[in-house]
Amino acid sequence: MKRMFFISGLIMACVFAALAASILPAADFAGTWTLDKAKSQGLDPRLQNAESVQWIITQDDKKLSIESKVTAGQPPAGAPPAGAPPAGGPPGGGGRGPGGPRSFNLDGKEATSEAGGQMGGTNTTKATWAADAKTLELVSVRTGNRDGTEFKFTTTEKLTLSADGKVLTVQRHSESPRGAQDATLVFNKQ
Repeated sequence: MKRMFFISGLIMACVFAALAASILPAADFAGTWTLDKAKSQGLDPRLQNAESVQWIITQDDKKLSIESKVTAGQPPAGAPPAGAPPAGGPPGGGGRGPGGPRSFNLDGKEATSEAGGQMGGTNTTKATWAADAKTLELVSVRTGNRDGTEFKFTTTEKLTLSADGKVLTVQRHSESPRGAQDATLVFNKQ
């Protein structure tokens, strides 16, 4: 009899835990965010040499969009002029290209669209919430064929907010024909 009560209690605790997790409010990343280069690590030269980098994030229950605004600074020695895409990579190095803001459905389903800009191809995006609804993983895969050469660029970003909601940390991992790169981008809310 005690064992039956114990098992029933355990089942009820699991049901309540699952119910509580399902009603946790998701993190709200909406706002204008400015890159803090001093706290960021592994920035590509375009971001490191920019005067300013901003992400304008809009978010509702169904969708999250990121518009990246980079105010050009002095390019590093031997680099292409400001505004030119990095060699071998998509415009913006995984950021916003000529096609506009990056958009992600928050229902966990993949979305595929035609990619704009010089490289063309397709762009597939997917957003996945962590179990605690505090971390959002964004995956973008751009594929296509440019001048007879197949290409694939994959970017995975994990977005988390500080407890006070004023600092956005993005753990970025990208893979391209040029190899893999990791970076930590730290943004302050304006």
